[in-house]
Amino acid sequence: MAASQSFEVVVAGGGLGGLCAALSLRQRGLRVTVVEAAPQLGEIGAGIQTAPNASRILIGLGLRPELQKVRCEPQDQVRRRWADGSIIAQLPLGQRVVDKYGAPYWHYHRADLHSVLLRACVDPDGAGPVVKVATAAKVVDLDRGNPERPAVITEDGRRFEGDVVVGADGIRSAVRDLAGFDDTLAFSGEMAYRALIPGDSIAADPATRFLVDRYHSTIWYGPDKHLVHYMIRGGEYLNVVAIVPCTEEVEKNWSAPASAEQLAAEYSDWDDRVPTMLSKAKDDVSVWAMYRRRRDPVWVDGRVALLGDACHAMLPYQAQGASQAMEDGAVLAEELGQATREGIDNALTRYVHRRAKHAGMVQDASLRNMSFYHMPDGPAQRERDEKLRSFDGESDVSYDWLWNGTPLNDPDNESIHYQFAR
Repeated sequence: MAASQSFEVVVAGGGLGGLCAALSLRQRGLRVTVVEAAPQLGEIGAGIQTAPNASRILIGLGLRPELQKVRCEPQDQVRRRWADGSIIAQLPLGQRVVDKYGAPYWHYHRADLHSVLLRACVDPDGAGPVVKVATAAKVVDLDRGNPERPAVITEDGRRFEGDVVVGADGIRSAVRDLAGFDDTLAFSGEMAYRALIPGDSIAADPATRFLVDRYHSTIWYGPDKHLVHYMIRGGEYLNVVAIVPCTEEVEKNWSAPASAEQLAAEYSDWDDRVPTMLSKAKDDVSVWAMYRRRRDPVWVDGRVALLGDACHAMLPYQAQGASQAMEDGAVLAEELGQATREGIDNALTRYVHRRAKHAGMVQDASLRNMSFYHMPDGPAQRERDEKLRSFDGESDVSYDWLWNGTPLNDPDNESIHYQFAR
């Protein structure tokens, strides 16, 4: 029996994971509505990395020309020691990653990547919307009176019904709570400062100019904290993520505004170049408590499915949160796209079977990397640095496994299909 293209999917959440899933589903022939709580779709001003496992999916959706306009391509991954900035290891990225994994390692401003996905959903080539998008639509109820046609109800009384409801609405997912999934939220004890530092101020200072001699993805390792930075928008900004022990106030409120002075002070005893760099941040510095979800393979209840942070929110120590959500969307679309209406339940089961263990392993590796990154100086730290020099991965997850991603099985779409060496 041929797969039906007549059924509908409601995606709650219009972030990167939700839009990637919506576009993937639509390109498989399903009708899709995205329901977003915010009054307009957009992303916060921060950077994001897509490793080859995610870039492969985005390119497979036909987005390469638009992505190339907004991406930065780091040529190296650099690992530095906190006290003196000495290089622990340096790995070439760029073309080497494309040659080995079949897809690039790219950096973006999150808003730019989100805009590419949104344009593809609502106005591809001026042809009109392929995905319906409802904004200012905060989900407050879930109606499963008809188990085969679940519906989300929004705060203003609108009802969005489909054959499947997908909760892609983030770590504090309303769909997850309304559907009665277990509470798996856990606090890490850490918080992340985020800042965009003007690239020209970095380039103009002899103390920090080395950061822009070519595009790098750089990690500094130190006791109890670490620092990540890379260029976005063609060098317009240096994106900074600085992770330190969390305060009680930020833990309670989840986020707070911050200042360049606060950020630089967190690293006052590091290599002098670090606080010098961080002090150049402007007034858009913010700080965020680092929460995660404990690993749990239950992602589906009836015709309600979870995706991305709603089911496997992870700490950023593998830079894989959004990338794993994109893998979710691609696999969910593949399974539903080849299902009949009668086969939807089995398709959702296969989605979880293919993704939950994989994403759970990335969750676990990201959690282990919290202590792996933050070791005090000593024998264990020196042993870690030796492992990092080999660049076969971090903790116990290899880049070959991580960056190859979840295999897709569509031989007709060569831009998505990749022959994985396991």
